[in-house]
Amino acid sequence: MRVVEADNVYPWEGKVKIPQEGEFVKLREDKTVEVPDKPIIPYIEGDGIGCEITPAMITVVNRAVETAYGENRKILWVELLAGDKAEEKTGERLPQETLEVLKESVIAIKGPLGTPVGKGVKSINSVLRRAFDFYSAVRPVYWMGQPTPIPNPERVDLVVFRENTDDVYAGAEFFPGTGEAKKVREFLIKEMGAKEEGFPEDAGITVKPMSEFKTKRHVRKALRYALENNKKVVAVIGKGNIMKATEGAFINWAFEVAEEPEFRGKVLTDPEAEPGDGQVKLVKVITDQMLMQLVLRPEAYDVIIAQNLNGDYVSDLAAALIGGPGFVPSGNIGDGYALFESTHGTAWDIAGKWIANPLSLTLSGAMMLEYMGWREASQKIYEAVRKTLADRIGTPDIANGFRKMGEEAKEVGTMEFAKEIASRIQ
Repeated sequence: MRVVEADNVYPWEGKVKIPQEGEFVKLREDKTVEVPDKPIIPYIEGDGIGCEITPAMITVVNRAVETAYGENRKILWVELLAGDKAEEKTGERLPQETLEVLKESVIAIKGPLGTPVGKGVKSINSVLRRAFDFYSAVRPVYWMGQPTPIPNPERVDLVVFRENTDDVYAGAEFFPGTGEAKKVREFLIKEMGAKEEGFPEDAGITVKPMSEFKTKRHVRKALRYALENNKKVVAVIGKGNIMKATEGAFINWAFEVAEEPEFRGKVLTDPEAEPGDGQVKLVKVITDQMLMQLVLRPEAYDVIIAQNLNGDYVSDLAAALIGGPGFVPSGNIGDGYALFESTHGTAWDIAGKWIANPLSLTLSGAMMLEYMGWREASQKIYEAVRKTLADRIGTPDIANGFRKMGEEAKEVGTMEFAKEIASRIQ
């Protein structure tokens, strides 16, 4: 099945099809992107509901670009394979061809990818993040008019910057009862002075690396975003009171970045300071306090800078406040290279029914347009989504949410929802 019946979509047919009329996005020496008027943007459908929400996203983004720029600009969508479809077609879950085109294209977007359980297969998401050094996962969380579990959801308007390459996700794990775990335990006790009672013989051990270089580049990206987008309060979180050598260091390094020449006078670190025009205030918040504050007063923070694991917790809770991950976009961003994606999983329980909510990936498409500098088109998507939700139209999860609030709603399928949004792009 073709993703979208459009002349600017090039599905995979035995190999990647690169259109002659388009150009790849270029990466400048300063790591900013140069986007041509007809950029080649790869897409990966993803597993499960991926083949349903991806065409929905492309339909909406195509309409927004056409309405904003007419014939002057157009995205040329090129399909790459990864996950189940790649394994079926090529025998590999992440073909080398996909990696090569992603490297050349600089910017891409993908649906959810699953990891088979019990097969010893690496997560494709993790492989891609490391292959292109996508060191910041950027997740904007904002309310668009959908049903939510909290009153006054318009209070939620923040961006979580989750560090992507450090922390326990480094994969240095030693399972209980193994020779490796025994060696690590003995080394920690005999060579490093660790207390034996803290490491029972049946303990599993996971290493939690956190580096100054990786932390500071991540923090710089978050602070630049805050300043460029007129944000006011940036919180750096962590359990630095307990894990002083890692999360404590992360917080300290963040405040060192605030003193760098680029940010001096722009990033205020006095807790009592009131940021003026062109300024932000940097505060530190213990992770469990942040989780509580997000529920009680989410409007207190504009940007949250987090480590890998804590960023996962915080972004999920923030997403829950506005209805769940189905309404939250995401971008994995490094030095120029960027891969946008849905924040939710493959949802195999509803795959093939064409009832999946496509908003997470669709809003990631809008986020991608912003990253490309095509803000006129991205704004049209945001406005159209708000109008569609205001008209109480949505996939079953959205419609049921409105009904629980005592409101009538029109229930539509995945592509019908996309077309309703596209029809409201003016």
